[in-house]
Amino acid sequence: MSSGASSADPAAAAAAAAAAQQAAAAAMLQFTIEAWTLLSIGIVITMLRTYGRVKAVGFKGLQADDYLVWVGATFYAIETSLAYSVGHFAQGLANNGMTDARRAALSPDSAEFKTRVIGSKIQLAGWSSYSVLLWSLKASLLVFYMRLTAGLKKTYLIRIYIGFGLLGASFVTILMNLFLACRPFHLYWQINPDPGNTCQPAVSNQIIWVYLSMNVITDLYLISIPVPMLWQSSLRPLKKAGLIFLFSGGLFVVACAILRCALIVTDPVNGAQLAGSWAVRETFVAVITTNLPMVFPLIKTWLTPIFGSLLTTMRSQQKLTDKESRSDLRTFGGGSRNTWKRRGGPPTANPITNITFNESEERMVDDVKLQDLKGWTDSSTTGSVPAPNNIRKHVEVAVVSEARDEKDLSDNHGHVVGDEENQHHGNFSFARGPRRSSYTGQSRM
Repeated sequence: MSSGASSADPAAAAAAAAAAQQAAAAAMLQFTIEAWTLLSIGIVITMLRTYGRVKAVGFKGLQADDYLVWVGATFYAIETSLAYSVGHFAQGLANNGMTDARRAALSPDSAEFKTRVIGSKIQLAGWSSYSVLLWSLKASLLVFYMRLTAGLKKTYLIRIYIGFGLLGASFVTILMNLFLACRPFHLYWQINPDPGNTCQPAVSNQIIWVYLSMNVITDLYLISIPVPMLWQSSLRPLKKAGLIFLFSGGLFVVACAILRCALIVTDPVNGAQLAGSWAVRETFVAVITTNLPMVFPLIKTWLTPIFGSLLTTMRSQQKLTDKESRSDLRTFGGGSRNTWKRRGGPPTANPITNITFNESEERMVDDVKLQDLKGWTDSSTTGSVPAPNNIRKHVEVAVVSEARDEKDLSDNHGHVVGDEENQHHGNFSFARGPRRSSYTGQSRM
């Protein structure tokens, strides 16, 4: 009886080990498909961004943010390769998750010992690539904000400069913490004796919390630059929500970073491999959200012919349901500044927000300064002169008419009234250029 039980135990153990290996192989296959698929999508999105920028400004017009996103894409590919290596070559092992007895019993010549050393080094390289990847994407956003707000108030530029300072300080902090926290450096892949949690790169609490704090602080600051201006804008709710969504992608990166750290802290044995999976997802979200403000206008341009008729119909219905009567209709750009009172009040104080949704999309791709298209600026009254190399179009149509009595109609019947006679009688019907001052005639009694 006992001999049968003892013979059954090895068979059950072998079956359990085989099932575990099959489950691990299936999980590794799923992760491989996911990781390389996400990388492919990220590279395509980056290429679309570059295509849209080159189409708009040419290769010579590319700015620093257009190159920084490719630095991020390059290290994204490196990080994905390292995450794949953790499961494929290191089998999810590192110098963590071992008891002191097991460390002492493990021979330095064994395959497991060498695998754990390689796994620890891969984890260390993964943190390094993760650093360069995320911080290069953050820097590209700051350069983009600088280009987007060029020519506006100095407060916007000061906030961007503060962002560069914060970004540089945080980058130095995470690198010094990564390379100086564990001394001597070779303890990062030491197996026996136990080097301590700080020198276990897969689950080091010091590395995890420093990275998380710096990542969250910088992302929230980057969001704080454009979102408050959009929130205080006079845009329609749907347009405002769309722009805020475009510039708030860092919140998704923060959520992924928090989830990744929670997995490592709660499961220090298997959490490293799960954290590698979530690291790839986190950086994928970072690549997408960084390029989305530049790619969205291009995608919308491609989809406009498909949905253009639907949008035109919706806009026509919206215009027909406008509360203004036909007698109150005014020409675009006509009248003085006081006419803002009839249109719902003056523009907001933030120039970045006083633009249409289509204008903001164009500025994301083109090198157009926000101050070049202030909708309420009157160059004829302020005396400002358009900057060179910028295209401005001022179209103003004014139609003024006066009811005339029957006597006037009988007198003028049968001949065409000339311009001088029209002006004498106060009848005008003309289209004029960019002058803002209205011309009104004197009525005949």
